[in-house]
Amino acid sequence: MTVGSFVFMLHSHLPYYRKAGMWPFGEENLYECMSETYVPLLNAISELYEEEGIKAKLTVGITPILAEQLNDEHLKNGFVEYLDSRIAAVSKDLERYPDPKVEHSQHLKYLAKYYFDWFNHIKDSFVNKYNKDLISAFKKYQDLGCIEITTSGATHGFSPLLATDSNLNAQFKVGSDTTKRLFGKKAKGCWLPECAYRQGYEFTGKDGKKKWRPAIEVTLQNNDIEYFFTESHVIEGGNSVGNRRVVGIYGNIEYIPLPAREETGYDTYSAYWLPDAQVAVMGRNDRAGFQVWSAADGYPGDGCYREFHKKDDKSGMNYWRITSPKTDLGDKMLYDPVLAMNQVNSNSDHYTTLIYDLLKNYKSQKGKEGLIMVSFDTELYGHWWFEGIEFIKQVVRKINNFIPEIERLTAGEYLEKHPPVDTIQIPESSWGQGGHFYVWLNHLTEWMWPIIHGCEKRIIDIVSKYEKIPEDKLLHRALNQLARENLLLQSSDWPFLITTWQAKDYATERFQEHVARFEKIADMIEENRIDDLELQKIESIDNCFPVIDYRVYLPIEEGVIPQQEAKLAPLYV
Repeated sequence: MTVGSFVFMLHSHLPYYRKAGMWPFGEENLYECMSETYVPLLNAISELYEEEGIKAKLTVGITPILAEQLNDEHLKNGFVEYLDSRIAAVSKDLERYPDPKVEHSQHLKYLAKYYFDWFNHIKDSFVNKYNKDLISAFKKYQDLGCIEITTSGATHGFSPLLATDSNLNAQFKVGSDTTKRLFGKKAKGCWLPECAYRQGYEFTGKDGKKKWRPAIEVTLQNNDIEYFFTESHVIEGGNSVGNRRVVGIYGNIEYIPLPAREETGYDTYSAYWLPDAQVAVMGRNDRAGFQVWSAADGYPGDGCYREFHKKDDKSGMNYWRITSPKTDLGDKMLYDPVLAMNQVNSNSDHYTTLIYDLLKNYKSQKGKEGLIMVSFDTELYGHWWFEGIEFIKQVVRKINNFIPEIERLTAGEYLEKHPPVDTIQIPESSWGQGGHFYVWLNHLTEWMWPIIHGCEKRIIDIVSKYEKIPEDKLLHRALNQLARENLLLQSSDWPFLITTWQAKDYATERFQEHVARFEKIADMIEENRIDDLELQKIESIDNCFPVIDYRVYLPIEEGVIPQQEAKLAPLYV
């Protein structure tokens, strides 16, 4: 007898870093996540399956723009160079410790050896086990049924604020096609960038007629996407994410809620159909999610775990532990891997018990089995929470071996086995501050959106003149590169990083660079003076989506509907 189902979803995303700086923002951010998160995650999935016969049953979202970077030869080679630099740096620590002038230097030598072995193991895994091909490795475990891979918008564009359906469709069509090309099968599920959703709405067109703009799920269905994920408050109503501090890939962020909505009467223990298309949505379980996410109460903040922010001034190694949230960086205690692993064991015991109790209590109260879906940024595990991958591995193992009453399923498997019964209308929403769009549209970022919308209109106008692929190969290349730059300038990472001040100048510069490249190519096309060398230069930097078809931007006709009062005020007309 089962008590219910458990879906563990990991959303993997980084902005496009290729040839766009190294440190503190740029390629090294990708290499850190590859070494601390993506390779260790693959190792955990592999070890569970090949050594213990356990299928992890993780739902692993990999955004198309991240997948393209993991598949890129320049970045693969750069990752090996990065690992070699880390090994060289920690090797010098092995030479300088023990030092009688340095307190606890014997323990520092022990930690240096620990990292020396750790980095060498990551390199051996990447080079010898996975042949520098993480995409093929993820595909292998997908095909074995260990994981399910989901897609997203091509460059993680903020869907609700795009002005045209052609551009919205392009994000998900290019994204879905990229996932199929790299992983061998079309993804059933999707991570909405930033969990950002909007309903359909009526608006008055320039011709004075009432028109209808479809809801986001219509675009998803048009691209054969069957489900996506959202936040708990979107399903349940009430307060949004609330006045909490949570840990994420961009560090600690404070969320300030909008006024509470009325309770909907729905809960996150089921998946639901959306009203405008045959697309399902499942909400994150608040209790199970924040047990990990919460910076105050979540596991990653335990004093035994490795301190992310303090690094050795010579080698850059993280030799310290959190100690306590109130401890100054200068007073942190040295890291103890054995102590940390003991704490992982304790936390995974607590978490598996929590999942069981939540499902059991729900079944007792409702008389039916429920769903617990938890979703996290993959980079939380390993990169921010160094011990997090081991936590995932232990949670999977313990549920499999000791709590068979919990049905471990990927998201697609759950929906196939337990299709939704009810339909729910969800509101405009995101995971960001207040559960709305503020993080991406505010006084710091409002200047970006007229530019984005201008590029949306311009690419549609240009592409409309070339419904047939031109015989001129130079022109064809230019049209495809124009499409790439348009996708890249739409990345939601740029306004997000500006708002949070995590990388304000870098994000502003990156956005402006892609806009400038877009406009340069558009000018060359419109003026019939395409510079081959200049185009090659741009192509050598922004080479993602190699088989893109610019015709994805051919205009989509909006349906005309009878005059009636608008259901929602349009975001942009």
